[in-house]
Amino acid sequence: MDVQDIDFEELYQGTTPIGRKMPWDLGAPQPAVVALADAGEFTGEVLDIGCGLGDNSAFLASRGVHVTGLDGAPSAVEQARTRAPGVTFAVADATKLEGYEGRFDTVLDSALYHCLTEDDRRAYLAALTRATRPGATLHLFCFSEDVPDGFPAPYLISEANLRETVGKDWTIERLEPAVYTTSMTAEELRRSVQVVLGEEPGSLTGLDTDADGRVLVPVWQLKAVRSTP
Repeated sequence: MDVQDIDFEELYQGTTPIGRKMPWDLGAPQPAVVALADAGEFTGEVLDIGCGLGDNSAFLASRGVHVTGLDGAPSAVEQARTRAPGVTFAVADATKLEGYEGRFDTVLDSALYHCLTEDDRRAYLAALTRATRPGATLHLFCFSEDVPDGFPAPYLISEANLRETVGKDWTIERLEPAVYTTSMTAEELRRSVQVVLGEEPGSLTGLDTDADGRVLVPVWQLKAVRSTP
C-alpha cells in the first residue's frame, strides 16, 4: 500500500488498520503553531486549511482569534465540531475554496501542502490567493527532503518547489528548517508504518524526539505575504 493512496476519510473514520491514532493528531495544538501565536502571527480572519480534527483551530479561537477550519474529510470536520463546538468548521476542497473569495487575512497550513500532488499544489496556491485579501499572511509547514527513508511521508518538498510555487503570488519572508511534532513514539511510528504499508520500515533512527518521546519530523517553516494586485 502506497502512503500516497491513503484515504483520509477512512483514517478519520477509524476504519484503517492503524485505528484512530494518526501521527498528526496530538489532541492538542501543534507546538510550532503555539509559538507562532505567542509571537502574534495570527490576525484578522484566520483560515486553518486542512484542519483535521481541529485542535489548532480550537487553540487559536481560545486566543481570541476568529478562525475557520476547513478540511476535505467530512468525518474530520464532524469530529472537529464535537471537540470545539464554538469554532466554525466546514468541508471544502482546498484546491478550489469556492465561496470563500477575499475572506481571510491569515492562513495556517499545518501539514497539508505535502499531501498534494504538484498539480494540486498549484491549484491550491491559486485558491488561497483568491480566498485571501491583499497583504494576507501564509504560515505553512511541510515535510522537507531531510525526512529519512522509512517515514510515511506522502511527498517530500524541496526549497526550490516552495520558492517557485508559493512565490508566484506570495512574497516569501521566511523559509527555514524546523521540526513538526508527531503524536507517536519511534516504536509506535514503526508499528504504524508496518501495518499501513505491509512491510518493515526503513531506519527511523535519524529522527529526534521531544521530552515526551514523540517523534519530531524535519519540515520547512514558511511565512509569506500575499502580493498586492
